[in-house]
Amino acid sequence: MSSLKSERRQKIKWRVRKKVNGTSQRPRLTVFRSNTGIYAQLIDDIAGTTLASASSQELGLKSLNVENSKQVGLSIAKKAIENGVSACVFDRNGYLYHGNVKALADGAREAGLNF
Repeated sequence: MSSLKSERRQKIKWRVRKKVNGTSQRPRLTVFRSNTGIYAQLIDDIAGTTLASASSQELGLKSLNVENSKQVGLSIAKKAIENGVSACVFDRNGYLYHGNVKALADGAREAGLNF
């Protein structure tokens, strides 16, 4: 097992990405979490384009917590529905499905995005 946390996460990320693939009808919702914010993108892997994105920085949220993550989830779902996307596949990007990542997913589901 890798001794570095980033290397371990990268291995998990590759393992997940082998199974998760986005299309234009059902894009991939990927999450990136840093120490100060959380970011979400809807990606069409076939065309190699980003359909929509949202972040805590874009919304003017100064800290990373569960409430702010939920707001980012609501924002990305709203943008997706405006672009005509109602379903997606969720890519947790190597992070545990817990805390901020789960809050973002719950916010997106609450706003009408289906995974």
